[in-house]
Amino acid sequence: MGPGYFVIAILGCADGGSACTPVTTLEARYQTAAQCSAATGAALIEHNDFDFPTLVARCRSGKPAEAAEKALRAHVRRS
Repeated sequence: MGPGYFVIAILGCADGGSACTPVTTLEARYQTAAQCSAATGAALIEHNDFDFPTLVARCRSGKPAEAAEKALRAHVRRS
């Protein structure tokens, strides 16, 4: 089963695009990777107020909330 949605993560990077650190994850969710990728340019324009030489936007897959909650409950039971 594929991911339930995709979100855009904004990463702040050192010069040359190396050593990137996540700075924020946007709340908007996309049904497909293609929709998410299409929105990354606008996301960078709107969220460019971080103090890094380079900012990049990456799409990350997520799970529906119910699946994530089940995984958390299973982890708690194993602990």
